[in-house]
Amino acid sequence: MAVFEYKAKDELGKEFHGCYEGVSSVSDLREELGKIGYILVNARKRKGFKIDLSKVKRDEVVTFVYKFAGMCSAGLSVVQSLETIEQQTENKKLAGIISDIHQNIKGGSSLKEAFETYKDVFSDFFIGMLEAGESSGKLGEVLQISAEHLEKQSETRKKVKSAFTYPTVVGIMCVIVITCIMIFIVPVFSKLYGRLQVALPRPTQILIDISMFIRYRWFIIPPVILVIIYGAKHLLKNSYVRSKWDNFKLKMPVLGRLNRMLAVSRYIRTFAMLFSTGVSLVRALQISDKVADNARVSKITSQLEEAIESGETVSDALSKHEFFPSIIIQLASSGEQAGQLPEMLNKGVDFIDRDIDRTIRQMLDRLEPIITAVMGIIVGAILMAVYLPMFDYMSHIK
Repeated sequence: MAVFEYKAKDELGKEFHGCYEGVSSVSDLREELGKIGYILVNARKRKGFKIDLSKVKRDEVVTFVYKFAGMCSAGLSVVQSLETIEQQTENKKLAGIISDIHQNIKGGSSLKEAFETYKDVFSDFFIGMLEAGESSGKLGEVLQISAEHLEKQSETRKKVKSAFTYPTVVGIMCVIVITCIMIFIVPVFSKLYGRLQVALPRPTQILIDISMFIRYRWFIIPPVILVIIYGAKHLLKNSYVRSKWDNFKLKMPVLGRLNRMLAVSRYIRTFAMLFSTGVSLVRALQISDKVADNARVSKITSQLEEAIESGETVSDALSKHEFFPSIIIQLASSGEQAGQLPEMLNKGVDFIDRDIDRTIRQMLDRLEPIITAVMGIIVGAILMAVYLPMFDYMSHIK
């Protein structure tokens, strides 16, 4: 089956754009659109079709889910809600996605099926929540919970990104300063030492060789960087390499504890949200695993599924894994006894999220002086290598 980008019009002559997946030819596409009262204007086949996530921001997705939840709770039908939101959406890419979704629903697709084509935009968590809301008849309530959850996820990502803004800016400035020294300052001293016929110490010679490479062989650097990036992405597709990398992320110095808390927060909150809407324990674990997106978490999920299917409680299953903080296990146990497992798990995740905020602030306090010191050492070492021959030359004059 292929994916087609198309332009069509409705009975009133209003034109709209969209994408359609699951047909093999333009004639099939025309027939499918005709079933729901649309006339195909033109269409073209897309090869390797993939949603451009850079054009759909997470905040726009959160806003969409809030609007969708409000309209469904107010009694509007799903199709009416989607059509209204489509008209109000300024992002053309997102508007096209919403248009395609509501047309698929008109054609008989379920909510889950219509949104699943764009799960890279809306996430596995949201698809799972739609499935729960559709089957339980509490779509408006489930969508509201989903919107709040997605908003919290977005806020957490922003906090993590903001934590690395200062180190990133300082790192970029460091690279710019070093590059300028290599391109403009080192060559001047190189010519001076050549005229004075001064013997160059090894650090100075290495520095000059690097400077010459940057000045005259700079065009090699971008392809090498691209090859490294492409190679890393290709390697991470290998299950063994991905597993090792995911384990390293959870154990790496400084960032390991933060990565672990973020993974636990996403995993447990998603599980609690899904279970509270009527999704089975096993299915909730499976969707939570996709949201966490970590090989170690996937291995733990398999073991949790086996334990729960064999009759163990959630708290007993979680207690077998050091990955989960003790507060999560304790609150899970209390929640099961009180019949409030999702609520207690959410309280535990709220505590972890506050711990994440504290960890980020502490990390910033430690990183700022370290980065400044490292930058000073690098620049100082370069300048020392530049002036070493001058010191040697002055000693010979004396």
